[in-house]
Amino acid sequence: MAEGLRERKKRETRQRISDIATGLFLEHGFVTVTIAEVAEAADVSVNTVYNYFPAKEDLFFDRSAGVVEQLSRWVRARDAGESAARAVLRELRRETEAVSPRLGLMAGYDRFMRVIHEAPPLRSRLWSLQQEIHDHLEATLREETAAAAGDPLPGLIAGQIAWTHQTVFVTVGREMLKGRNPGEVSREVLVLIDDIEELLSEKVLNYAVRAAQ
Repeated sequence: MAEGLRERKKRETRQRISDIATGLFLEHGFVTVTIAEVAEAADVSVNTVYNYFPAKEDLFFDRSAGVVEQLSRWVRARDAGESAARAVLRELRRETEAVSPRLGLMAGYDRFMRVIHEAPPLRSRLWSLQQEIHDHLEATLREETAAAAGDPLPGLIAGQIAWTHQTVFVTVGREMLKGRNPGEVSREVLVLIDDIEELLSEKVLNYAVRAAQ
């Protein structure tokens, strides 16, 4: 269905508030900036900000829903004969080789990471997001393999795959925080992904293989 005028305006307002808030956080720090200051800069009321973003942390991690669902999307889109873990490894390699901003491989990402490091509420939210990623992936693996409710394997496999994803992101963030060149970090992370794959057991690498059509 085509996006209606009302929906488009709401989406644009939400994005404008988020963009303005991000600019303020990068310039002044997350803890220092208030919701009232964001509202004033965006020329909206404080209530309007809260209508779109229930918590201040939501303004910073405004695309968290997409991040939480990403691993599940990759797993659901895996090729015939491909396992869940190998699909995620393939996508991580593709994003890394492309020096993708979605992984943080971009100039200026160090400013984004510095805001997180200096704000305990953001670090706490980041840990929460990582748990959400795991839980969402576990639910997907249960569905994809028709696992029984009490089967612990989907949760264990989700933990290994989520660890792979988290390790790549943490490494990129740490290296970009040093102000390094994205291309150089990309080449190092590709080697890291190879090392991670070697550490994963055959049981993990061969779990949830999609049947041939």
